[in-house]
Amino acid sequence: MSLEFDHRTLGQRVRFGAGKAAANVAEEVRQREAKAVMVIAETREAELARRITTGIDVALHYDDVAMHVPVEKAEKARAAAAGHGVDLLVSVGGGSTTGLAKAIALTSGLPIVAVPTTYAGSEATNVWGLTEAARKTTGVDDRVLPQTVVYDAELTRTLPVELSVASGLNGLAHCVDSLWAPRADPINAALATEGMRTLAAGLPKVLADPQDIDGRDLALHGAYLSAVSFASAGSGMHHKICHVLGGTYDLPHAQTHAIVLPHVLAFNAPAAPEAAARIAGALGGSGAVSSLVALRDRLGAPKALRDIGLQESDLDEAAELSVAAIPESNPRPATAEGVRALLAAAWAGTAPEGS
Repeated sequence: MSLEFDHRTLGQRVRFGAGKAAANVAEEVRQREAKAVMVIAETREAELARRITTGIDVALHYDDVAMHVPVEKAEKARAAAAGHGVDLLVSVGGGSTTGLAKAIALTSGLPIVAVPTTYAGSEATNVWGLTEAARKTTGVDDRVLPQTVVYDAELTRTLPVELSVASGLNGLAHCVDSLWAPRADPINAALATEGMRTLAAGLPKVLADPQDIDGRDLALHGAYLSAVSFASAGSGMHHKICHVLGGTYDLPHAQTHAIVLPHVLAFNAPAAPEAAARIAGALGGSGAVSSLVALRDRLGAPKALRDIGLQESDLDEAAELSVAAIPESNPRPATAEGVRALLAAAWAGTAPEGS
């Protein structure tokens, strides 16, 4: 049988180098001749953002950032950008910070230079997300794709180990979902496989020594590969469920992904043997689920949704909302009963089938 697929690659520049963030951001601003830069960073990363952007024309330092990008926060940030005549957005932080920059770009078309400090991967995608009335809506628009990403592993050294682990498993989730998402193809599979290998090599090093730049480099590189594969393949079952949980119940993003991923993999693996074999091989084990669970346990990642704020009484609603969002292309039919059982196991922290 001949090979046939339709693959799209997003246009984006990547500047990768430890200790080079300030120089690379300054060069991007210079090349774009930007005169009024809006620097977006959470309060806890404001000082880091100021160090990175020293020497450029900053019109506004902005720190009103929240998880899952509430619509009212987005509208406030858009007004601030317009009021200061901003011509370039520089985001310094994790997925929430990048997400707010994307929300501004979605309506203004302003270019983004993203400087990630976690392994969330949002910086490499053209996917946006907004939350309103406890419902998270996502979409795809090339205006929100950061035109340049500046990766600097030095910036992740202060990321707490617990969040590093959860964020890294979020990156791993991008890889897994890329293997059965609506636009999965051989190129995405190759990127996802290498992303899994790189993350699996880097995250244990980060755990052993959070200051080890080699481990941080590997984790950051793996997170980028995972995000590129995800951006092209689209959102699969795992991400649709996690968007429901995060947007509806305000659960922390990275931890939610870390908890749910083994259960989604256990659900889909029997119906996707080729994907399961790739995952097992990339993680260095004989079985996909057992290899992922072994890595999760080695890293000390969270295991139960009840530990991060989900109530047992929420499971029925969460299952119904998730089923409505899961793509028809999922390798196994997703029924309300099946997803309810998956979520119940993730809520209780029980071992997924096949582990």
